[in-house]
Amino acid sequence: MKLPRVAIASSIAATIAASVAALAFAAPQLGANASADVARPAPEFQNIDTWLNSPPLTLEALRGQVVLVDFWTYTCINCLNHLPHVKEWHEKYKDKGLTVVGVHTPEFAFEKSTRNVKDAIERLQIRHAVAQDNSYGTWRAFNNQYWPAVYLIDKEGRIAYSHFGEGSYGATEKKIQALLAEPAGAAAAAPGGNVK
Repeated sequence: MKLPRVAIASSIAATIAASVAALAFAAPQLGANASADVARPAPEFQNIDTWLNSPPLTLEALRGQVVLVDFWTYTCINCLNHLPHVKEWHEKYKDKGLTVVGVHTPEFAFEKSTRNVKDAIERLQIRHAVAQDNSYGTWRAFNNQYWPAVYLIDKEGRIAYSHFGEGSYGATEKKIQALLAEPAGAAAAAPGGNVK
């Protein structure tokens, strides 16, 4: 039995629409904020090729501080639009317990050049730590998919907030302030926490 072309076209269109709807529902929205209801432990920085503006850092050593991890690359226009806010947060909160780590994960082969990244850091006047993640080790550890992407890690080493894409700068800054205001060890002292 041969189906009419209209029926085949309608069937294909319905299948495509259902697939797009399923993908849109399953994927996080770009630009969406995610406050973690149950914060998951932040993965350690992995397979970093070079540390710039800083000696090598570990999240374990940064325990007790709030850490902002910013995935970026120097040719991404969205990253460049987002960067002034990251730089401002670094300057405003670095002496209040915030450590900013820009994880430079290249989109193109030429962005893997340490010389190019250093030139971009100088040109863009970036003062915070930059980890060169050429092999995508840290990108994969965070299960990241976007440039730019911000992850805020609380004083206990858990991802407490994330934002993908540009925007929500006010909400992100409020979350930075809230995390900085929390006493270290607050989670352990909370009901159900382990108190020694």
